[in-house]
Amino acid sequence: MTLPPRAVLVHRRTELTELLERHGTRGQASFFLSARGRNIEDVAARHHSMNWAMAVTAGAVPDHWRRASVERTELPRFTFEPRDVIVVVGQDGLVANVAKYLEGQPVIGIDPEPGRNPGVLVRHPAESAAALLASAASSGAGSSISELCMVQAKSDDGQELVALNEIYLGHSSHQTARYELTAPGDSPETQASSGVIVGTGTGATGWCQSAWLERSSQLKLPEATERRLVWFVREAWPSPATGTKCTQGELVANEVLNLRVASDQLVVFGDGIESDAIMVNWGQVVEIRVASQTLRLVR
Repeated sequence: MTLPPRAVLVHRRTELTELLERHGTRGQASFFLSARGRNIEDVAARHHSMNWAMAVTAGAVPDHWRRASVERTELPRFTFEPRDVIVVVGQDGLVANVAKYLEGQPVIGIDPEPGRNPGVLVRHPAESAAALLASAASSGAGSSISELCMVQAKSDDGQELVALNEIYLGHSSHQTARYELTAPGDSPETQASSGVIVGTGTGATGWCQSAWLERSSQLKLPEATERRLVWFVREAWPSPATGTKCTQGELVANEVLNLRVASDQLVVFGDGIESDAIMVNWGQVVEIRVASQTLRLVR
């Protein structure tokens, strides 16, 4: 007997919930916020918006479906199933948080606060959840799904991670990162910098765009569904031993950006989550490329 689909609602605790856990009472939380020039009513309004969106979305799940709910901090311990339909209720960043744990399951982004979030990945109001769930579960769902490119990093000792926005390699304490960089078609160059960012089209609206604007780059930033990456070296330092000729570029198809570590303990992390990182040391090699997996986002 085939099991029915399972709707997995992904969310994160609201600021009000965290304040009440920390301060115990609403009055104490209100005092804490007022001392910092903030109003608890604004925080409470966002809390209620989130709860309303969660309730509407949960109510839209068909009765015969299975269902589960997972909070952001529980994602590393949660087991996703092949037939799951993932429903992210929250900010765009929460979609990126969940993306690396998936293997082709469709993702629906629900915006609990339309007009406040950019809505790049959480594109839909809660009222659309029923129609989106039906579309995601249908046999012809492929026509309503965007395949968003992801980026992969893999070290020579088998450590691996993927990310939806970007991958960063550098020093965890913002000291100078030292490494040898080899880009497709170029000779190796020893560099000292603030690190290297490799981003997708989705990430091109964030950190990569900042680096792109800062240097007035002529590179064309990729679209979210384009299987192409762009990379930038942050603040490369010229010296007799380190160069600055190879500081930006793109990766397509099976091209690889190769980085050989030349200092102690550099860190490689994705989408700003430094707690889930690859640690690499002197002499180790990290390869960064277009990931084989994509994020299947329901339009």
